[in-house]
Amino acid sequence: MPAPIRLRELIRTIRTARTQAEEREMIQKECAAIRSSFREEDNTYRCRNVAKLLYMHMLGYPAHFGQLECLKLIASQKFTDKRIGYLGAMLLLDERQDVHLLMTNCIKNDLNHSTQYVQGLALCTLGCMGSSEMCRDLAGEVEKLLKTSNSYLRKKAALCAVHVIRKVPELMEMFLPATKNLLNEKNHGVLHTSVVLLTEMCERSPDMLTHFRKLVPQLVRILKNLIMSGYSPEHDVSGISDPFLQVRILRLLRILGRNDDDSSEAMNDILAQVATNTETSKNVGNAILYETVLTIMDIKSESGLRVLAINILGRFLLNNDKNIRYVALTSLLKTVQTDHNAVQRHRSTIVDCLKDLDVSIKRRAMELSFALVNGNNIRGMMKELLYFLDSCEPEFKADCASGIFLAAEKYAPSKRWHIDTIMRVLTTAGSYVRDDAVPNLIQLITNSNEMHEYTVQKLYKAILDDISQQPLVQVSSWCIGEYGDLLVSGQCEEEEPIQVTEDEVLDILESILISNMSSSVTRGFALTAIMKNSTRFSNTVNRIKKVVSIYGSSIDVELQQRAVEYNALFKKYDHMRPALLERMPVMEKSMTNGPTDVAQTNGEAEPGIIDTKPVPSAQLPTSQANDLLDLLGGNDIQLVIPTAPPQKQSSVGGELLDLLGDLNLGAPPAPVPQMPAPQLLLDGLSVQPLFNEISGIPPITAYNKNGLKIDFSFERSSTNASVTVITTQAYNSTDSEMTDYVFQAAVPKTFQLQLLSPSSNVLSPFNAGSVTQVIKVLNPQKQQLRMRIKLTYNHKGSAMQDLAEVSNFPPQSWQ
Repeated sequence: MPAPIRLRELIRTIRTARTQAEEREMIQKECAAIRSSFREEDNTYRCRNVAKLLYMHMLGYPAHFGQLECLKLIASQKFTDKRIGYLGAMLLLDERQDVHLLMTNCIKNDLNHSTQYVQGLALCTLGCMGSSEMCRDLAGEVEKLLKTSNSYLRKKAALCAVHVIRKVPELMEMFLPATKNLLNEKNHGVLHTSVVLLTEMCERSPDMLTHFRKLVPQLVRILKNLIMSGYSPEHDVSGISDPFLQVRILRLLRILGRNDDDSSEAMNDILAQVATNTETSKNVGNAILYETVLTIMDIKSESGLRVLAINILGRFLLNNDKNIRYVALTSLLKTVQTDHNAVQRHRSTIVDCLKDLDVSIKRRAMELSFALVNGNNIRGMMKELLYFLDSCEPEFKADCASGIFLAAEKYAPSKRWHIDTIMRVLTTAGSYVRDDAVPNLIQLITNSNEMHEYTVQKLYKAILDDISQQPLVQVSSWCIGEYGDLLVSGQCEEEEPIQVTEDEVLDILESILISNMSSSVTRGFALTAIMKNSTRFSNTVNRIKKVVSIYGSSIDVELQQRAVEYNALFKKYDHMRPALLERMPVMEKSMTNGPTDVAQTNGEAEPGIIDTKPVPSAQLPTSQANDLLDLLGGNDIQLVIPTAPPQKQSSVGGELLDLLGDLNLGAPPAPVPQMPAPQLLLDGLSVQPLFNEISGIPPITAYNKNGLKIDFSFERSSTNASVTVITTQAYNSTDSEMTDYVFQAAVPKTFQLQLLSPSSNVLSPFNAGSVTQVIKVLNPQKQQLRMRIKLTYNHKGSAMQDLAEVSNFPPQSWQ
């Protein structure tokens, strides 16, 4: 058989291929020749054929048929054969294939070989693809080589020991005696791999961490020698002596100094020297400075040293390299809560990053800017953030608008400034704001009695110019409905009043009703505003009646129901209309800064039937009760701790029930406990027909966002048919765990809810297990169930919070 072509010739031939098909043809032809050679047990050219096969594997072509040939090369006595054999094993084999176990004896023999280069090949292969079984069998040989005086073998044995510890953590103590003298080695390669080994052991075992803390002075001495030593051509990179070893030592010091005062004190001086003596003109120096900053922030360092670290990050923000600016913003975002004043000094530089062209830098700068907002700089920061909101990409607008809302609510210097800021957001990015912005702004306007004339006038001017921003139009419609009389009165002390007639106000509301840009919800706001103005306007009542009657036959069920109810008010219940359509009372709302502000009853109640007895007021403070009401954003919410239903209905309530009974909506009238009359009329919730009882209730997915999924499954209580038992199961599909997980829920007042304690507060990654929590809902009126949930958790070092509404409950769960 003729000699096969050499690897170099094969590479040259493949590179001459003009098309992919031509290349595949060459590869297939060569693979056929290699297979024939393997079948004939050609030992002469086996090494050459495996080398060519590895090249084809690197190009993406299948090469699995060469696995056994690699084992034959490893068993060879020639070093060149062993080298190609071990390289092939590392590329073509892994621990999922049983073939690799056949190598164990060969590797063991080579670890005891008389030639250090053969031993090095065996160590590299074991450290690359050794399975847990191989590591258990060969750990003794690795530990023996770790104690040898040969620096070439010690550095490879140290890295191999790292792999063994990762695969079989219980073997960690075997290598403890061998680590005693590793840091005394002068060879930089051994030092580097030794630090990697110590780092791995400290990260995996608290006992090892405590044991190795006594090495901090020795590590400090090594690091000091590195930064104070002169030029060394063997280890110099851009004028810095062995930056890779410096970075590794800094990372190990960070682990050893965390939560330990003595270790932190011992390394403060050397960290200050590294931070001040490292050259910043090269990227190598910036890498060392970044690791130094992370170490300073993670240990119990002095305040002056932390300020120095933040100043280094501030200099990074001026660097032309986008990667350096990004890591600086990310690091500042992590430290802003603990060192707020130091970060504030770099506020102008951070705000300048909002103008960067890179979207990643923009997002980090935006998040950091919101973290820097306080009562002293609120006006200046809001000016910059509003400018950013006006010019940023659409994907930033929702987050930016929400951040402005929260900051304005917390630090607003005056109510007028607060209202002006939120209106500016609505006019700039109204279509991007979140759903909770509308009720929050309505609540703010309602509570600002002295600003009603100014607000309704400003909102009226805004929708004259643009009715495409739905949240803006909804808030404007609500305000015009509440304060239409103030608008047409032409009295405003805050700014020059405008003269508006009743017909002009109705014109703009009717244009919203017929606009193609208006959503169903927006049309509902506009129709309700028109109806409310029937008691505020004196000359246009007939026009309002005509508009309302037209929408009594609308194809939109929501509008139709509203219009039919309003028509009934004009006809049968006209004497009740002024009382029902009077202004809304002041909405009380307390701010919540986190999950700890919300009342929780996890684990307080015994499993069983939900207790409907009155609860003493001392068990639930007023502030916590208001926080729970805030979860749904309204006043028709049932607290987690149930309250007793009222004993009797008012006369107005009875008339309202008669009013809804005339509509023949498919459900028998039922008493509605403690429901104010205007809310029943204007709430807009459709009444659902009742169905027969069905034993099986299908589960639903209540929430699925950012890798967090929550499923609801249902069953009936065996002792009370009005109680639905909901079992929630939360899963985490991301690659890191979610901690401090808290699930909270609220339902309307016609329901009563009991939330039992969860099975855990940690969600494992990759859907490995779930957190289970039981909810019991008492629904005596058999009404459609709806629920608002609030989720808080920590993920990848960031506190996450989200609100969601669950309205897709199966009919069997509430009937």
